Amino acid sequence: MSRYTELAERFGTPTYVYDLDQVAEARDELFSLLPEGFELFYALKANPHMDVAREMRGGDAGGCRAEISSTGELSIAIAAGFDPAECLYTGPGKTDGELDFAIAAGVRMFSVESLSDLRHVGAVAMRHNVVAKALLRINTVSGSAQTGIRMMGRPSQFGIDSETLPELMPVLTSVPGVRVAGAHFFTMSNAKDEASLLAEYEYVIEFAAQLQQEIGLPLEFLDIGGGFSSPYAVPGERAAYSKLRVELTQLLDLHLPRWRTGEIKLACESGRYLVGSSGVLLCGVVNIKESRGSKFVILDAGINVVGGLSGIGRLLPATIGVTGNDGSDVGSLVGPLCTPGDTLAKGAKIPTLSVGDVLEIPNVGAYGVTASPLGFLGRPAPTEVVVRGDEIISVSRLDYRRAYEPVEAYG
Repeated sequence: MSRYTELAERFGTPTYVYDLDQVAEARDELFSLLPEGFELFYALKANPHMDVAREMRGGDAGGCRAEISSTGELSIAIAAGFDPAECLYTGPGKTDGELDFAIAAGVRMFSVESLSDLRHVGAVAMRHNVVAKALLRINTVSGSAQTGIRMMGRPSQFGIDSETLPELMPVLTSVPGVRVAGAHFFTMSNAKDEASLLAEYEYVIEFAAQLQQEIGLPLEFLDIGGGFSSPYAVPGERAAYSKLRVELTQLLDLHLPRWRTGEIKLACESGRYLVGSSGVLLCGVVNIKESRGSKFVILDAGINVVGGLSGIGRLLPATIGVTGNDGSDVGSLVGPLCTPGDTLAKGAKIPTLSVGDVLEIPNVGAYGVTASPLGFLGRPAPTEVVVRGDEIISVSRLDYRRAYEPVEAYG
């Protein structure tokens, strides 16, 4: 019997379970894989649950800092105990309202995507009589690795095109209300292997050093991005990086030796690697049917619950995996939504099942509830249960089905 059977019986399905012991293990493991002194940003977009965020803040290595992209994520980060001054605020579409909120709350570091974005941050900072720090997010012309989800090297709303920096640098460093303090790179996500990740980091570090030397890029803080790999919604383990610490140290010593004296602060960021393995989705079998020789197992959880950013073509695997699946039946796992697009797996091996059975979809601690189209067809949000081992820490459910409220009176 699974350790989650009792939780499914007690709280029903669909239910997400997040194990804080797994969160702490991944956090501490990633710190141990990085050179000593590295900062680590936790990207709240991966899983903004309050208890998960709070767990990220702790740890023997001093805990993660928060990387946020909205006032909602900032509010969660503050409530979870993160210092706003230590947060990194990112995103290409920062509005006056959210910048006002963030700066008033104490956020002082922003990743900026363009000269106009930098000026926008500076103008709001001046209204608050403060000077904000900016990391220039740089859209490199190319990268080294050719695996994973590439984020740079093409026309994009993200980052300042690197070929424009020589001309722009004098202007960027003279914008009132803001001080350029370094650079932010995020060139790829979910690297295929350690060699690909290291090749990308080598490219980024060498390029940052070149920009500092040749065009005077201020480099007090360098965020070299993420790319750490972890399976999503299929069985498996987080990627192993046995060479990362040693080889990353060698790269820094070669290209940015001032990091040893603390003159350059270094950071990585991660979401999926840190929380992916902590989550399991429990879903119930509500119907089983045959249709023209094909078997369909209909679950109470579909893409509305485990969408995995499917709306923008990312992350949802071709086949959702089931924990302990040693079955030989071939069929499709589908959800309860009134659309043929609500398919989690086609032509997959599935265990022998009966109505009322509970399936466990592993490795969904990242990009689960809040990355799914919860409002589609108005079904209830899944329950979220946070545990630490066998202890239940909290039980909650997002309330998105409130009646519509007018934002302005008419008539």
